[in-house]
Amino acid sequence: MFSFSGESNGTFGSEERGLRGYDFAAVLEWFAERVDRIILLFDAHKLDISDEFSEVIKALKNHEDKIRVVLNKADQIETQQLMRVYGALMWSLGKIINTPEVVRVYIGSFWSHPLLIPDNRKLFEAEEQDLFKDIQSLPRNAALRKLNDLIKRARLAKVHAYIISALKKEMPNVFGKESKKKELVNNLGEIYLKIEREHQISPGDFPNLRKMQEQLLTQDFSKFQPLKQKLLDAVDDMLANDIARLMVMVRQEESQMPTQVVKGGAFEGTMNGPFGHGYGEGAGEGIDDVEWVVGKDKPTYDEIFYTLSPVNGKITGASAKKEMVKSKLPNTVLGKIWKLADVDRDGLLDDEEFALANHLIKVKLEGHELPAELPTHLVPPSKRRHE
Repeated sequence: MFSFSGESNGTFGSEERGLRGYDFAAVLEWFAERVDRIILLFDAHKLDISDEFSEVIKALKNHEDKIRVVLNKADQIETQQLMRVYGALMWSLGKIINTPEVVRVYIGSFWSHPLLIPDNRKLFEAEEQDLFKDIQSLPRNAALRKLNDLIKRARLAKVHAYIISALKKEMPNVFGKESKKKELVNNLGEIYLKIEREHQISPGDFPNLRKMQEQLLTQDFSKFQPLKQKLLDAVDDMLANDIARLMVMVRQEESQMPTQVVKGGAFEGTMNGPFGHGYGEGAGEGIDDVEWVVGKDKPTYDEIFYTLSPVNGKITGASAKKEMVKSKLPNTVLGKIWKLADVDRDGLLDDEEFALANHLIKVKLEGHELPAELPTHLVPPSKRRHE
């Protein structure tokens, strides 16, 4: 994994090579081919995609699936301005990263300083956790990414074969070889289009036009080999059949391997304990309390409960539904809440279960996620003896 910041000196190309002493874009391409994740860093309070940074992103062509964007120091601007900055960033990236998928942007303040404007603290924490999860998933999907790289290289090799064959066919046998070579190099873009149409090849599978032209100028076209269809057929068969079988094998092996995660650094102390994401919030509220957290609002919920005509201390699903739909939550969400609240699974709700259902509705309306299973601290006191 490597990262690159939007702050730059604004130099690129020949001038940049002179200042740095090496081809910066070529170095980035070398790394991009070998890493699992590329992170582009931007500062929210001084957003600017310089000419150099724009060229850097363009140098990452064919590796867009590895790119993630971090909009850092977002705590230094107000919420309304942050929305404008985010929109401007997405618009600018859309002009440079030419892919149908929208690049994932993580918004936050990724350093240890206190938040300057803490209004979006929960958003920043959620985004941080999403970024951590993305990085944590890299070891698990490493083999699959290598397989995808193999597919890219196979397609690129096919395209190179078509290009070399097309150039070989156009070369004269005896006179005018050098002038014809220059003509073909200058018109390489047209050759690309012709190959694209004849063989239905995606434009993204072609090598960089400018670099290909530079490399071809030093080559002897007369030594190029003619197209060998059997070899291309073998590549097509590999892409159509062998890769599919390998994909199944890789997934099976990964499912049997122990879970691998990234450790150390920012990952230490962030997953567990009171400062873990969401600890003590939403459905986690009251996790360390002695008293049942739902109990503080139970008198209010009881007033509603007894207006629903309970029989033997319980209300039916139909009666509960009439009250629960007033929350305007989707039926899919209310169904999950019902399943969590009906602790004894009898298809009815007593006063504690009804209070629990309303508590979970409140949790969801406040923007928190519902738990997959009911946490121990939310189990009604009268039901805990059954746990």
